[in-house]
Amino acid sequence: MLHDIFISPFSDFDFMRRALAAVLFLALSAAPMGVLLMMRRMSLMGDAISHAVLPGVALGYMVAGFNLMAMGLGGLLVGLLVALAVGLASRYSSLKEDANFAAFYLTCLALGVLLVSRQGSQVDLLHLLFGSVLAVDQPALTLVAIVASITLTMLAVMYRPLVVQIVDPVFLQSVGGRGTVWHVAFLMLVVLNLVAGFQALGTLMAVGLMMLPAIAARLWVSRMGSIMLLSSVLATLCGYGGLLLSYHVDMPSGPAIILLCGMVYLCSLLFGLQGGMLARWLQGRRHRALLLGGTVASSRH
Repeated sequence: MLHDIFISPFSDFDFMRRALAAVLFLALSAAPMGVLLMMRRMSLMGDAISHAVLPGVALGYMVAGFNLMAMGLGGLLVGLLVALAVGLASRYSSLKEDANFAAFYLTCLALGVLLVSRQGSQVDLLHLLFGSVLAVDQPALTLVAIVASITLTMLAVMYRPLVVQIVDPVFLQSVGGRGTVWHVAFLMLVVLNLVAGFQALGTLMAVGLMMLPAIAARLWVSRMGSIMLLSSVLATLCGYGGLLLSYHVDMPSGPAIILLCGMVYLCSLLFGLQGGMLARWLQGRRHRALLLGGTVASSRH
C-alpha cells in the first residue's frame, strides 16, 4: 500500500520521474537564491522579476508555440534586459531599486498578457502563468539541470562577497570588493532560476518555490549555510508531496507544490524555533517571569 502511494507514481511513469527530477534541481538552486533574496530584503523583487520575464516567454510562444526551450530563452533575454534596465534606472535617477522594479514588472506583466491574449487563448495564458511540471520534457529538464549546475558553481564562487554585502556593504566597498559586480551577477542568477522554474511551474508559481521554503527555513535555524540547506530540503519535500497530491487527488501540480510550501511556512510561523510565534510567546513569558522574580527579590531586601 505504501509502495503504491509513495513510489509507484514515479516508478511507473516517465513524466513523473522527469517532474521529480526538475523539482529536485530547482530545490537545489532556486531555494538558496531565495535565502539570499530574503536576507538582502529583496523578497518581493523575486516576484517582480518573475513577472518581468513574461513578455519574453510570450514572444517565444508566438514564434515557436509551446516550445519550452524557445519560451525559456525569450524569458531569459527579457529578464536580463529588465534587470539591467532597473540597475541603470536606479543608478542614474533618484528612484530606489524597488520602485523601478515595480514599474518595470507591472509594465512587463501587462505587455506579456496582451501578447499572449492576441496570439492564443485563455487556456494558453493560464498555461504560461501557472505552468505544468508534469509536462516537463527532456530538453526542458536538461535546461533546468544546467541552470542548477551554473547556480551552485557560481554560489560557491560568490558566497563570501554576497554574505559580506548583506552583513556590511560599507566594508565591502571600502576594501574594493566590487559590490556592484556581485549584485549584477546575483540578479542574473535570480533571472536564470526563475526562467528554469517557469519550465515547470509557470511564471507566477516559480517564485513560490524560491521564496516560501527560504522564509520557512529562516524560522527554524539562524546560520546562513543551515538556512540554505534546510530551504532546499523543504523545497524538495514540498515538490515531492505536491507531485503525489497531483497524481492521487487530481490537483494541478504547480499550485499543489506551492500550496504545500505555504502550509510549511504557516507551520514554521507558528512553531519555528528561531522567531516563531510560539517561541516568541514562551520567550516573553520567561522574560516576564525573570523580571517579576527580580522585583520580588529586591523588595525582600
